[in-house]
Amino acid sequence: MIVKPFEQVVAEHGPMVLRVCRAVLGQADAEDAWSETFLAALKAYPELPADANVQAWLVTIAHRKAVDVTRARARHPVPVGEVPDRPGRAEAWNGDLWDALARLPDKQRLAVAYHYLAGLPYREIAEITGGTVDAARRAAADGLKALRASYPLEGAHS
Repeated sequence: MIVKPFEQVVAEHGPMVLRVCRAVLGQADAEDAWSETFLAALKAYPELPADANVQAWLVTIAHRKAVDVTRARARHPVPVGEVPDRPGRAEAWNGDLWDALARLPDKQRLAVAYHYLAGLPYREIAEITGGTVDAARRAAADGLKALRASYPLEGAHS
């Protein structure tokens, strides 16, 4: 039996879920995915076991919603005025961390978001993404390395 009111779950975990949605989907689709995550969670919450890891459960739901958004986006063409040339490395970086996350390969972006933004252990990331613990750890490390290369922090030591 769940004792904590759902409103408290949203208050405690909502910001983390939004950060994960932004990292996985980008700014444009994050709020919709966040809303869809909590709507689905609200429906399933009464059946959630009392000893469940609520944070991992919510990230799993957000992951599924992100997959849905990504699939829907892939089915719709995006109109552009002019097709740009492929930018070089210096031109590709505009200083925005969310853009840097968006450029990571899917596995790396998910592992970075779920581990560093949601705080999930690699075991749970592997369960969510369908890989191994070692693969989740490697993807997070590679993603973080790529982010550090394109988004160096002032005064940080590598």
